[in-house]
Amino acid sequence: MNKIFIWLTAPRPQFFTAVIVPVSLGAAAAFRATGALDWGLFWLALVGAIFVHAGLNLTNDYYDYLSGDDVVNRQRTPFSGGSGVLPKGILKPKQVFIAGILCFIITIMIGFYLVYILKGYLLLLIGGLGIFLAFFYTASPLKIGYTRLGELATGIGFGPIMVLGSYYVQARKLSWEAFWASMPVGILIALVLYINEFPDYEADKISGKNNTVVSIGRKKAAGYYRWFLLSAYAVVIVGVALKIFPPATLVTFITLPLAIKAINIATANYDNVNKLLPANALTIAIHLSLGILLTLAYIY
Repeated sequence: MNKIFIWLTAPRPQFFTAVIVPVSLGAAAAFRATGALDWGLFWLALVGAIFVHAGLNLTNDYYDYLSGDDVVNRQRTPFSGGSGVLPKGILKPKQVFIAGILCFIITIMIGFYLVYILKGYLLLLIGGLGIFLAFFYTASPLKIGYTRLGELATGIGFGPIMVLGSYYVQARKLSWEAFWASMPVGILIALVLYINEFPDYEADKISGKNNTVVSIGRKKAAGYYRWFLLSAYAVVIVGVALKIFPPATLVTFITLPLAIKAINIATANYDNVNKLLPANALTIAIHLSLGILLTLAYIY
């Protein structure tokens, strides 16, 4: 297999929508507040976010391989089970770990450059917290992803931290409106992780990865999936009612039929990996489509 192709696919770029959505939303919210958008700063922030996500995915592969989680996983899917480069022997663990650290270093360098040109030192706190959560998601001693805090950490990292960081880069300040706008995408990206834990249930249980799905069981977890998915839409309704969100954000309800379909599939097939996969795909699609619509509503 071509080495360049291996290194391009190992960080799982198909999931980079997880950062593209919140960075775009933060910039759109700043545009609505200030009437201006610096495209150069936007692309810098986005590249930094992509590299921290790549670092997360690579170090996640490394530590899940060390724990044996990816090794014992016999139900790897397009959405779960890691990239597979380590269990298949395509790359060496040390190579993957070093690549992950290099990605974090690139993000740090971009962050310091942004701090230098913006003179906004609060960005250090936002970015530092994001990198902290990304690295210790699977790294010892915290191993956040091996606890019931994994979904929460993911929602915070790819929700408020990303949106507020992007907003700050554009507006040079923080905003409660941007924070609340980050909630739906934060909930949805946490649910992307959450529904992807269903196929990994047996492997996670064997390796001691006691995330929420392992801790409470798939049947109960499917019920939680329903309410958390609907809560993303509830946040939009409340935000519009309280005049926090612009009325145009109600356009996100176009995606509600997808959510209902995903709920029905997850509820009926929580213990059948093959039949559950459409729900995994739909959750990603809902996060992306709702995030795009929310972003466009702020630009409108």
